Amino acid sequence: MELRETDIRTHYPAALAMLEGFDHTPRIASARTRPEPERSTGLGSRRKFRSTTPGLVTRSTARPEGVRLVERIQSAEGGDGLVSPLQATVCQCLRRSISIALAVGEAFSGATGLDALKRENLEGRLGQARSMEFSELLTAEALAVLHTFANATTYILSTSASEAAVEVGGVDEILTDNAHLGLHGALWELDQVLERFVDSEEALVATCLAYAEMLMEKVALRARTAPRLEAFAEATYRVEADNFLIQGFAPSRRARGTSLSMQFKKPEEVIGNHIAKHQAMRLARMLMAYDFGRKLNPFAELGGFIFTFMGDGQPGTGKTTLIQMMAGLIHGYCETAGYPFRYRNFSIDQIDSYQGKSGRNARAFVNDILDPNVIGFGTLDDIDQIAGKRSDSRSSTGQQEVTAVLMEAFAGAGTVVRGNCTFGMFSNYPENVDDALRQRAGTRFLVDGPQTREDYIDILHLLLGGNHGIPLGDHDPNSTQEIRKAVTQSFQRHERPQEDTLRRVWESVKSEGGTLDTVASLGRYLKAIQLVDQRFTGRAVKNITDAVKVRAMDFDMPDEWVEEPELFLFRPYGEKLAMIDELRRPITVEMVIQEINRYADSEFRYSEASDEAAISAAVREMGRMEEARRRHSERRS
Repeated sequence: MELRETDIRTHYPAALAMLEGFDHTPRIASARTRPEPERSTGLGSRRKFRSTTPGLVTRSTARPEGVRLVERIQSAEGGDGLVSPLQATVCQCLRRSISIALAVGEAFSGATGLDALKRENLEGRLGQARSMEFSELLTAEALAVLHTFANATTYILSTSASEAAVEVGGVDEILTDNAHLGLHGALWELDQVLERFVDSEEALVATCLAYAEMLMEKVALRARTAPRLEAFAEATYRVEADNFLIQGFAPSRRARGTSLSMQFKKPEEVIGNHIAKHQAMRLARMLMAYDFGRKLNPFAELGGFIFTFMGDGQPGTGKTTLIQMMAGLIHGYCETAGYPFRYRNFSIDQIDSYQGKSGRNARAFVNDILDPNVIGFGTLDDIDQIAGKRSDSRSSTGQQEVTAVLMEAFAGAGTVVRGNCTFGMFSNYPENVDDALRQRAGTRFLVDGPQTREDYIDILHLLLGGNHGIPLGDHDPNSTQEIRKAVTQSFQRHERPQEDTLRRVWESVKSEGGTLDTVASLGRYLKAIQLVDQRFTGRAVKNITDAVKVRAMDFDMPDEWVEEPELFLFRPYGEKLAMIDELRRPITVEMVIQEINRYADSEFRYSEASDEAAISAAVREMGRMEEARRRHSERRS
């Protein structure tokens, strides 16, 4: 439904009155002020000089419970006494957001009959029988208005956001008696937050955005158990002037990409790692098939889209180079098509000692990448340090919070794979990653770096550059890096298991049942693996079948499809679906065997590395105890 501009602007006077001033006594939260910084003896504590020009109010003189948001915003530090463009932008945004929220509340009242109940209540005609319905509808309206206010604020103000970040803490003053009281409570707490955290203009927008995000999240949680919200939760409103879409309690985010400063790598600069490089290149092009109108990717509908993946290998084998290559490919494709691209890396410095902060950081990271209005690529480098193993007592509370958030986001009850983004987890020690989280990686690949003699010649030739006179010798540069040939050879290696434990299972199953060439025989092989490793569950089978579907999509999308967007990217969704379906390859027994072995090899590799680490630690401990007993015996004698 279109939220008409005239309906929004009729609420401008009421919104401006709220911003200019109202009295509010907090009912849930308590007033908090900025702690005064320590000062040297003899220094005054007054704030810096501000203009006293008549008519220019620079600081509120109202009593403590009064709220004067316009004055608060105009008194933000960093100004020169005049209202700055940024301060004016924030004021206009808040007026606009309040007006949109009130217009939504008006539409909700009309759709649910609440407006008639309000009239009856004012006239004293509201009977006892309908008082409960009246109270529940007022609460529902308040929640709808509060969420719309916070949603509109984050959406409209996001264009003025900088790299500054502010942590405002919790949101307490959420009042649901009626919509106007709810807005008073929210604006009172925003005034408190601005007083505490805004010490520069740069922090002004960041503080407003942080508060609005927290308010939106808290209201959405409250709405889960509130009745009579269907008229808002199931409706969609559009504000044409702001290109703002309100879809119930779902956050609306503006399609904003990020400017990347990383050093991109070209595919020819990645030596070895053929399967990993191949799948990264395939995935980069898969992402570009995403349809922004349908909010769906044909690859996700047909099967074969990689939503999460894990790359593991020893230090220095090329994991960071793969990230740089894939990010560079997607960034280049998005520039050609004019699509917004967002890259985020979640690192160890986002693990916080404050309870709940690490989980919120992880949730913000996931939400940024999941945003259906952008093409997203999220990486978690050194995932073993970031996400804690639940059985490991040494894992911090913050690491455990991150693990819980990622598990729910990657394969939770509410996970929706649209095909606009992908998450990559990388680790030198994948055996230290929680088993359940590791199994949420839809596909895995070993990042083992250069392997053959030719690989080492190629990487030396590449890294030396051209500023030398050393002859190359008898070698054709990059001839063995030809991707199709190298990938075929890499997959063929998995026609038989690589790990000793899996190899014994393979030989046992083949000796009992013969060649693995039917679904039944392949199922027996999977069960035999599960008897050896109890962690090989139904999720493992799902990951294997997903990887097989990826292999079915292992075709070369014509270069012109991404170089000339009109040929494919800008086509209607149905046409893109049909074009991809024509290129899909049939699934073969060889594909299934190779993917079973590839996945199971990785699990046994992780398990054996974990066991070896535990055994080594136990041996060291036993050696220390034995030496301690010897020294103790010598001391007694």
